Order: sequence, then C-alpha cells, then structure tokens
Amino acid sequence: MTEPTRLLIVDDHELFRAGVRALVRSLTTVEVVAESSTGQQAVAAALETQPDVVLMDIQMPDMDGIEATRRILANSPHIGIIIVTMFEDDDSVFAAMRAGARGYVLKGAGQDELMRAITAVASGEALYNAKVAERVIGFFNMPRRDLPMNAFPELTEREREVLDLIAQGLGNPAIARRLDIRDKTVRNHVSNIFSKLQVADRVQAVVRARRAGFGVGEEREA
Repeated sequence: MTEPTRLLIVDDHELFRAGVRALVRSLTTVEVVAESSTGQQAVAAALETQPDVVLMDIQMPDMDGIEATRRILANSPHIGIIIVTMFEDDDSVFAAMRAGARGYVLKGAGQDELMRAITAVASGEALYNAKVAERVIGFFNMPRRDLPMNAFPELTEREREVLDLIAQGLGNPAIARRLDIRDKTVRNHVSNIFSKLQVADRVQAVVRARRAGFGVGEEREA
C-alpha cells in the first residue's frame, strides 16, 4: 500500500488547523504528523518530523511564513511547502515563489482545491490557485520600464515600481489601476517607501526618485 502523505499544518489560528484536521481525518491518503502556531515552531517541527508537505500561513508571531519556508528548505529541500493565506498581492506571491514554495492557495479555497494542492506538491509538482496563476501571468506580460539598477537597493522590486509611478506624478488610485493591486496595498507600499528612504512626504520622495532617474519620460495619469 502507498504510504499516506505526511502533513505539517502551520497557522496561528486554531480554527483553521482544526478545519484541516477534520478534512484529513476522513482520508487515508494524508496524515497530520504535527501542527505549529508560529514560524519558529514550524521550522523546528519540520526538521524533527520531516513531513512530505507543509501548509504554511504567511502572517504569524515571531517569524513569517516566507522566512520559515526559506529556513525549512535550506535544511530539507525535499519538503513541499504550500502557502495558504488570505493575501494574493504580487509581493506575497513572488516572495513565496522566491522562498521556494511549490503551491499558493487562498484560505477561501474549497476542500477539493486544497487536497489537489497537497496531492500535487507531494508528487513533486507545483500548483497555484487560479487567481494567483492569473496574477503571475499578468506580471510577466505587463510592459515594464528598465529602472536604474543600483538605485535604492533597500526597496523591494514592487516598491521600486511604485516609487517610479509616484515620480511620474500618479496618485494612489492610478497606481493601483496600473499595477492591478488594491488601494490599501499601494498605501502600504508608499508607507514602506517613505520609511526606507527616510522622507517625510510624497514631494521629498519624488525629488529623490527623479534624481536617481525614476519617473522620466512617462505620461502623467490622473
């Protein structure tokens, strides 16, 4: 008989862990070998139990799921990790992919979709939620300007894109439309940019960005 897939559940919400346990309890193909409610616990549990698959939340106390994913795979690259989260913004998706996650499923997904992801990742495949896959395709199909390579290394790639659009004179709603992200996500990026660049407002950010070659030669959008 085929051995069941050994599963580690990582989430700081007991209700979510209980739901996955209830789902798995009725199956013979999956076995829960451990649970964790923090990132550090997840790393320790993964190294100790060596599961086949980890269901990993992103936002948790003490260490987020992206960093926990990196640490687990640094020691046990054979483990398949599926990010299960409420977030589907580009930064979260690509951070998970860069960390080595082989699946990305939204918490609103149905039981069938979750089980397909577990089965696929346990078999060595990669499986992403349909909405997430659309974002990945859209990201690579989106026309992009070449931004100055050495400017603002403290910013993420997405933050550099937002800064470039700020330097073009776009407001937050226009940036959200251009990048196909939520207004709240844009506000978070702008706040991070101001903090990292140590500027007080949009004007100062534009001055620094334009001095570095951002926002040049583009049309202003309302």
